[in-house]
Amino acid sequence: MIELKNVRKNFGSLEVLKDISISIKDHEIYGIIGQSGAGKSTLLRCINGLESYTSGSIVVDGHAVNVKDKKDLRELRREMGMIFQNFNLLSRCNVYDNVALPMRFWGINPKTPESREKIEGLIRMVGLSDKMNAYPDELSGGQKQRVAIARALVNDPKILLCDEATSALDPKITRDILALLQKINKEMGITIVVVTHQMEVVKQICERVAFLKHGVVLAEGKPEDLFVHPNKDIKKFLGEDQTNLPDTGINVQLFFTDESSDEPVITEMARELGIDFSICWGKLEEFRTNVYGSLVINLKEEDKVKVLEYLDQKKVKWEVL
Repeated sequence: MIELKNVRKNFGSLEVLKDISISIKDHEIYGIIGQSGAGKSTLLRCINGLESYTSGSIVVDGHAVNVKDKKDLRELRREMGMIFQNFNLLSRCNVYDNVALPMRFWGINPKTPESREKIEGLIRMVGLSDKMNAYPDELSGGQKQRVAIARALVNDPKILLCDEATSALDPKITRDILALLQKINKEMGITIVVVTHQMEVVKQICERVAFLKHGVVLAEGKPEDLFVHPNKDIKKFLGEDQTNLPDTGINVQLFFTDESSDEPVITEMARELGIDFSICWGKLEEFRTNVYGSLVINLKEEDKVKVLEYLDQKKVKWEVL
């Protein structure tokens, strides 16, 4: 659905995006994560043509994104809805009229029976039937974002771009909004691209994720693969510190990201090998519908070989720290 090849973006002498190549599948929920200043939002604005890019290519649904071709870009943008961190609602318009705004922009009468049916259906879908005539200052942050989502969907886009869409919301409301995005993806078949610095967002809904740092994609893959077994850059981003491990013996980190996560590997290993070891550190996290995690154990030097062979036999990923 979206193909970026060797994309670079400069602001004067400052290179913000450096040779970005990403492929996003149709109907996928794809995350772009990184700290502030990583280039995430700039990348998203290049995808929908709000920003030009210096070199490379961006193709959306078979159409090249070219900011110089205003007519083609206008048609392409119709296929892309966008929601923002600050909601961008018009304070003088009620919920119905805010959702109807894109229709007016495209010259569609929002008062016809067909338009009313669509707008009211979207407002119901986002759970705001009782707020149809309310104004933005009468709504909570989560309700405002639901209005923004309904507005982004009113022209039947194929793609929904979310720029830090949950950053201004509390954790409970964030989970509700993410569940709504999952519902939209599943029921409407819309490709969703989520730009965020929040780990909880990509863990809950993203099927794949790209990790950006200083305009470079440092890692790409399933969230459970990237964040359960992180490289040093992602460890720094996550703030993980395992320096308080025992100085004696061997410290081994085990990673559970596949079928091994359902097996009682640790207790079986202790019983079958007849050894003792200490559990020094561990974490379990929910990724979409599964729970994955990692564990650090400390064992005796003489047990190292047979433990590692046992883990290989059980297809458990490991790393000696």
